[in-house]
Amino acid sequence: MEDIRLAEVLAALSLTTDLAAGMTFEKGLRTCVVATAFARDVLAVDQETCRAVYETALLRSVGCTSFAPELAAVFGDEVAFQGALKHLDPSDDVPLTEQLLRVGGWTRESAQQLTGTLTEVLPTVGVEAMRNGCEASQALGSGLGVLPQTLAALNDVYERWDGQGIPLGAGGGDLSFVARVVHVAEQAVLAHAKGGEPAAVAEVVRRAGGHLDPDLARAFAADAPQLLAPLREPDAVASAVGAEPPPYAMVPPEGISDLCAVLGRFVDLKGTWLIGHSEHVARLAQSAGRLGGLTPDEVTQLHCAALLHDLGRAGISADVWDRPGPLSTADMERVRMHAYWTERVLERVPAFAPLAPIAAAHHERIDGSGYHRGAFGTQTSPAARILAAADMFAALTEPRAHRDAFTVDGAIRLLTREADAGTLDRVACDLVIRAAGGPAPRTRRPAGLTAREVEVLRLAARGLTNQQIGAELSISSRTVGHHLGHIYDKTGRRTRAGVAVYAMEQQLLPS
Repeated sequence: MEDIRLAEVLAALSLTTDLAAGMTFEKGLRTCVVATAFARDVLAVDQETCRAVYETALLRSVGCTSFAPELAAVFGDEVAFQGALKHLDPSDDVPLTEQLLRVGGWTRESAQQLTGTLTEVLPTVGVEAMRNGCEASQALGSGLGVLPQTLAALNDVYERWDGQGIPLGAGGGDLSFVARVVHVAEQAVLAHAKGGEPAAVAEVVRRAGGHLDPDLARAFAADAPQLLAPLREPDAVASAVGAEPPPYAMVPPEGISDLCAVLGRFVDLKGTWLIGHSEHVARLAQSAGRLGGLTPDEVTQLHCAALLHDLGRAGISADVWDRPGPLSTADMERVRMHAYWTERVLERVPAFAPLAPIAAAHHERIDGSGYHRGAFGTQTSPAARILAAADMFAALTEPRAHRDAFTVDGAIRLLTREADAGTLDRVACDLVIRAAGGPAPRTRRPAGLTAREVEVLRLAARGLTNQQIGAELSISSRTVGHHLGHIYDKTGRRTRAGVAVYAMEQQLLPS
């Protein structure tokens, strides 16, 4: 593998956040191009601030998976809910129910019900969701190597100029300048998608002094034709990568896997039963690839593809991934789409395009019974067949909402049965079984965590309450609270999402 530009990694993540946040595909890329032009050409900011605007626009929704399971428990399809939330404005004269009818596919009755729920839970669930989002953004952004200015701005992406945002209700000059620039660009891009330049200008002007910094809103409106012109470019990825402020940030081959791991963690936050799955699959696939005689470059490519194989999960509601009962036919169709979206995201970004045929084939079966293409064995590469076997083995040995984890022996029996039935490649299965049969890694206890604190951390990362953790470990919920206090102090994380990212960073999951 060769050096790649960090901008391409961020572009892939931006596309994935569009799926997770219920946005139009490439909305984040378009916001990035407009925000960067605004900062550079109109506001004439210094080079570092311009880069922070660029990074923040691409990563604006990087925390959107952090509270997906909890939002789904309240609102059902949290992807659709988050998409609607981007358009709502509490300072608008139009009642909230009417705003929901305007931006979503709800009936009046369901919109009224949603309005009541939103009003009731926003001060509690909403604030907690944004706290999780901000902490996850900090943790994931740090792993991507972005600027400190960018990390500071990511704390303010849900705040507003008038102080009606969350989680802190900060406003005015207390908000990061970078975040304020991105807020203006994002609202312009959202409105432009519906009504072109006139709608973009009108929306920015309307939100001035409420959602948006009035001075920045006026400056944008004055130069809107120039700033919105790049939206006519047909290739949003090329446009966003081309807008990167120099000097370009480059990633050497040895650093690419670490960045892919960050994208995997973003997706794994999508469901409480998925935490650590992507890196679990990647470790198995990497070991199996080495045992199978793949070249070092091929092993690296397989490892990266495995880390990214579930990117498309982001676009399907956490309610589906966390459901304990059987899925409907319609939901199964949604599940099948996640492999398609993995392929679309990776194909759109030149640095990751070679990984798409491997990553997107993880649910293909050699007899043609898999998805999303229904490809036969001869149509997928040896690396793709190893990934398919590794994904199944990893999933079997992890707990799910509808079942407990299989033992390693149980998973070996099931994988062997798949090979005997001709659905998975026998050679790939044998390699994965050999990889899984290696010596178990020693339990790591980073940050001075005790063995019990690691157990509590693992369960907290999966979203269990103190009472549920206590029942699982046969200790009182009060004792769990004491352990969590120590965990928060030792890890520096304060939310469920923050603890979950930490557990994945330290490879504490699956156990």
